[in-house]
Amino acid sequence: MRRLLFLLFAMAAWAGAGAQIGEHRTDLAVGVNGGYSLSNIRFLPKITQNYHTGITGGLTIRYTCEKYFNSICAIQAEVNINQMGWNEKILDADKNPVMHDDTEQERYDRTLTYLQVPIFARMGWGREKKGLQFFIQAGPQIGFFRTDKVDTNFNYNNMNPYRANPVIQQYDMEVENKFDFGIAAGGGVEYSVPKLGHLLLDARYYYGLGNIYHDSKRDFFATSNFGNIVIKLTYLFDIINTKN
Repeated sequence: MRRLLFLLFAMAAWAGAGAQIGEHRTDLAVGVNGGYSLSNIRFLPKITQNYHTGITGGLTIRYTCEKYFNSICAIQAEVNINQMGWNEKILDADKNPVMHDDTEQERYDRTLTYLQVPIFARMGWGREKKGLQFFIQAGPQIGFFRTDKVDTNFNYNNMNPYRANPVIQQYDMEVENKFDFGIAAGGGVEYSVPKLGHLLLDARYYYGLGNIYHDSKRDFFATSNFGNIVIKLTYLFDIINTKN
């Protein structure tokens, strides 16, 4: 009897799911995005850092292909400019008996600008055409190095001896690997209004799998890969909209 009840339940569940699976969509939306970028670089040997702050923005395209159960499935791609880099903690106050409140601390802030292309698989739950929807997304991201800018207030030949970072080799090193790649993932909320479009707020984390400097045994840095948090606002308008 238990086996029969289980079989009947499984068949009913399968039949109910079959009625919901694969509601086809051909929705296409395009738009713009912009936001705030927080980044650092995982150096080995270690360099003590604060988060580097920058801005990011670009173009977004999204293709919604299917509603699977209650999940709205889509592919989203972007082309962005992103200001990443690192901000060093130069001084170690615990070891500096002469540092006062009015003393200008040494600073080193390096901005590396990249052209980035993330491609996300996206799953959403909630209102599809009008109202609020929650979503998660994940996928690969590639980046192409564009510019390098340094903001500092000290002379490399006359540095303060009270330093949290004894490593100084990075000051004279240019970016050696111009191509960056990794994995990005995150989530957010979307509010849709018919004929007006979609407003999205999302947060994501990017983990770089490549290094900005060469990493062979004879090179100084064993690792130099990005970690990047992005908080972004996106506006999309429909180009193709499936009729219900």
